[in-house]
Amino acid sequence: MVGALLTLLFLSIIQLALVLHIRNTLIDAAASGARYGTLADRSPGDGAERTEELIRIALNDSLAEDVAFEETTLDGARMLKITVRAPLPVIGLLGPSDGLEVTGHAYWGVDAAAGG
Repeated sequence: MVGALLTLLFLSIIQLALVLHIRNTLIDAAASGARYGTLADRSPGDGAERTEELIRIALNDSLAEDVAFEETTLDGARMLKITVRAPLPVIGLLGPSDGLEVTGHAYWGVDAAAGG
């Protein structure tokens, strides 16, 4: 009985580590994609594509299926926001879709319309 309890505890810790690894990797990919999309010779779409590419390389193709970008303004500063929605891994890499949502932001410059 103690062996079963220890096994369950060990598997739970491994699953938690997997969830945190996936979450942190998605956050890093979204932030890197946002920075890439704000470069002078790139577009926001390029940033979203870069995010998808980084996720596919680091994790799995199924986690890179829902990547969106949005141009936002915060206090007169233009920003690029990239959002990644992925399944929350509950058992191994399997889990409910849209269970995990992360975003990455990058400063783009001052919005001329805001007077900055």
